Amino acid sequence: MSQTEGARLFREAWIAGVRRHFPGEPKAGYVTPWDDTPQWERDAAGAVYEQVRQFVEVSGGRTAKLSREQKGRFVAICWTAQMFKHFEDPKPGYVADWSGLPPWQQETDADIFEAIEESGRTGETEEAREKTLG
Repeated sequence: MSQTEGARLFREAWIAGVRRHFPGEPKAGYVTPWDDTPQWERDAAGAVYEQVRQFVEVSGGRTAKLSREQKGRFVAICWTAQMFKHFEDPKPGYVADWSGLPPWQQETDADIFEAIEESGRTGETEEAREKTLG
């Protein structure tokens, strides 16, 4: 999966998580479709996707044993680093520590990790199938 495809997967997982976990009606910016997402946010999503993908890979897939909180924390830390990369003085909410994030966002971050984790397993299955059939 290319980084752009990974960034889209990240964004789609974010939107799905927001719709699942946000109490009430989310802000429009939280569920902005990919085509309307600002470039900095696409770049940040692609970078975090790649960090999670590599983490799963170098862990030999053992990230499945991590708790949802650990998975969500990893996504949140990676995202915070991207906010410092893209903004000189990011809004406090963009760089809040895990304990300062609302529960819906913690759950959404864990969903994102698991979506990326699952996409890796799906990709491995497809590659193995191609080798067997090829």
